[in-house]
Amino acid sequence: MDNYFWLLIHLFALCTISVSGKVFVSIDCGAKGSFTDENLIVWKGDDDLISNGVTHVVQSNYSVSRVADTLRVFTTRKKNCYSIEVEEGEKVLVRAGFNYGNYDNKSNPPIFDLHFDGNYWVTVNSSEWVFYETIYVVKKKVISVCVAQTMANQFPFISYLEVRGLDSQMYNKIGPNYALLNNARFGFAMTENIRFPADPYDRIWAPQAPGAGLLNVSNDKTIINVDVPDEPPQAVLKNAIAPPYSNQSIILSLGTMWYPIRYPVYINWYFSDVQERNSTQSRVFRVLKDNVPFSLPIVPIFGNVTEYYISNITVNLNTIFTLDPIATFTTLPPLINAVELFSISDPLTDGTNGNDVEGLASLQNAFAVLQEWSGDPCLPAPHSWEWIECNNDPAPRVTTINLSSFNLSGSLPDFSKMDALQIIDLHNNSLTGRIPNFLGNLPNLKQLNLADNQFSGSIPKSISKNSQLNLTDTGNAFLCIKGKSCPSNGKNTNKLPIILGITIPVLLILCAIVSVLIVRHRRKADVSQQHSGNTSRRSNGLSSVVRGTTATDNFDHKGANDKERFYRSPSPLLADG
Repeated sequence: MDNYFWLLIHLFALCTISVSGKVFVSIDCGAKGSFTDENLIVWKGDDDLISNGVTHVVQSNYSVSRVADTLRVFTTRKKNCYSIEVEEGEKVLVRAGFNYGNYDNKSNPPIFDLHFDGNYWVTVNSSEWVFYETIYVVKKKVISVCVAQTMANQFPFISYLEVRGLDSQMYNKIGPNYALLNNARFGFAMTENIRFPADPYDRIWAPQAPGAGLLNVSNDKTIINVDVPDEPPQAVLKNAIAPPYSNQSIILSLGTMWYPIRYPVYINWYFSDVQERNSTQSRVFRVLKDNVPFSLPIVPIFGNVTEYYISNITVNLNTIFTLDPIATFTTLPPLINAVELFSISDPLTDGTNGNDVEGLASLQNAFAVLQEWSGDPCLPAPHSWEWIECNNDPAPRVTTINLSSFNLSGSLPDFSKMDALQIIDLHNNSLTGRIPNFLGNLPNLKQLNLADNQFSGSIPKSISKNSQLNLTDTGNAFLCIKGKSCPSNGKNTNKLPIILGITIPVLLILCAIVSVLIVRHRRKADVSQQHSGNTSRRSNGLSSVVRGTTATDNFDHKGANDKERFYRSPSPLLADG
């Protein structure tokens, strides 16, 4: 190698409707209604997706695009989340954008955390417009993207959110228990961003100018075959960079990394020759890492793409990669069309214990005020929902429910599967009905505060005989107290209407049956009187006997049908008297 030409990769920060089984959701946070942008992407406002937060518009001199010019700001709660339905096991690309735009005239862009599915994603520094992107396999039927406050008076916000379904074979060189966190995605020598519809998966490919001494070269091939696992769009393969001479290299160095350098990296390089070579020409090179050979020879093909990936390697900010010509085989210099650079996340969580998630969902279904909380209940710590506490198990268990003074009304639902609960505090609400028996059967429950509600009936024996449970039930005027009769709760407890409602219809039916039998009996008696005795008749040499029909005969032959018709009683109105 006679000369080295350095190319610094400047990394930009990479900041819920199903189509053909793949999710494709575009949320314009802080906006109302919907619109279609210049890329034919339909954006929808978030009013119907989240109830918390306040909408704002950036100052005009900070305008970036229509979707980035509105935002939703959250001044309450530890975290606020968007939930989007997907197919369990689907591979998705999630992108979240943030444009502070001095919306509050304070010139104080906040710093806060971004989460997905209970996993820490990144700490957002909103001093400039920024967007982040991750690719992973979802573990449930709903994904959540949350912003979480980490500093006093620094309120998190979000400008837009995108979710795109990917083919299951894409980016499959890591296991499903890890996410790819995008640092950069470049198309070399391009003049503008490439995204949907040129890229059907709506990846954003940013243009990257060549470094000193490198040339822009272009491809005039009409159709380029992109049949490789990660399916780069043809548009990013139309251009490339290359040194002017066959004995020169392209050196790629890492710039700013948006994710901790301790994370291993995953890199995709894409190569497509820009000219059809004759029999005397060849283009052969290999990848070096820190000047050490790292790959087998790479031979890009005109009209096709060669993808070379590196997965799970450790780098630092001084790491360099070199596309080095193999002098004995090549007559043309190396080239490169596009690159993707990811950090590999820590192992993804499976989320809060499923039984606890189910129990919390039953509480949310029963009490509308609780439906404002979403995302993973416990994770990531310490950003659990405000009204619960969790332990540190790998799949955390909910140990405390504190819903005191939440203005809850109605009866308690069944959340008996939450068997790790130690404390339940429901005091100072308007809960009614009987105290559920399952509360006394929760094996780890130590404190149960039901004070100042409107519970009625007696205390279940599972609670009253549980010596390990500290019960507080004062302030329930309609609750039965040991040694005293149950007070009325103001509702009509007289059972006479129920009794009359059952007995009167039964008596009416019995009277009707008796009346019918009497009438039938009288009619048959009349017939018997008119035809008493046996009378012989002779007709055409034949004789017949007409016999009088008695009530007894009629019962013998038709009694079963009469019973079927007249004596079937209705089902009782109440199972218990």
